[in-house]
Amino acid sequence: MTVMSPAATDTTPQHKPSGGSGSGSVVLRGLLRNKLAAVALAVLVLLLVAAVFAPLLAPYDPNTQNLLLRLRPPAWQDGGSGAHLLGTDQLGRDMLSRVVYGTRVSLLVGAGAALLAGVIGTVVGLVSGYFGGWADRTLMRLADVQLAFPSLLLALAVVGFLGSGLWVVIVVLGFTGWVSYARVVRSEVMSLRTRDFVTEARAIGVTDVTIMRRHLLPNVMAPLATIGTLHVAAAIVAEASLSYLGLGVPKETVTWGGMLSDGQLYLGTSWWVAVFPGIALMLTSLAINITGDALRDVADPKAYRR
Repeated sequence: MTVMSPAATDTTPQHKPSGGSGSGSVVLRGLLRNKLAAVALAVLVLLLVAAVFAPLLAPYDPNTQNLLLRLRPPAWQDGGSGAHLLGTDQLGRDMLSRVVYGTRVSLLVGAGAALLAGVIGTVVGLVSGYFGGWADRTLMRLADVQLAFPSLLLALAVVGFLGSGLWVVIVVLGFTGWVSYARVVRSEVMSLRTRDFVTEARAIGVTDVTIMRRHLLPNVMAPLATIGTLHVAAAIVAEASLSYLGLGVPKETVTWGGMLSDGQLYLGTSWWVAVFPGIALMLTSLAINITGDALRDVADPKAYRR
């Protein structure tokens, strides 16, 4: 009996990019056909460049203080200077440099938390959906218990107990965000495990681990990519919320949430201290969400046709 791979049979699940190929080039072409998604993707590329090359792009060290220049307005306002295009904060630190450096932390936290949550959720979903029975019941009840606690409240409690730190925040947000991945993967696997290519693989003695890795996992990558993209935005906002409350990344590390916390006292007199990091946070989250929505349409155009 010959085992047919999912790509070679008509049993391929619907979660495939348009055109019958799951290659990155096909997905990229599908995204670029959507003008709004193309703009969002361009914004994300610029943010990634800013994060990687922050020391070259930022005009000053983000933590260098000069109290003689405190609360200087942006360059286009009266009293502003071309030396500080976005003005300075309450300690005379350059706002443009701080916004650029804040991109690093936000993208690192978002990508790291989404990757960790995706790995945990995918493993749980594969095991739960493939084996069913007591394994499925146990893992899904564990997911229900976690869903009973608001994710941000749970993150606040864990960070408050473990202490602040960049990697602590990433791990906490990763471990509090795996449930959505697990539920989607479980649903997909439950519909795939009775397909012919899985049944035939079992019949010739292919191990369960190999079936999950080679036959099931490739068929759940499209919804995983969509969830992961949206989770990056959620993790960025969660990190900003934790930093705003003083429980996220340490103060000496530049973050948009920390800048918002510092600037809230100056909204009435020096609006730029809080507005510019807020705009950066909003644009980043919006660009990621638009890209994730477009990626969903490309991955499953029939289910999400507008």
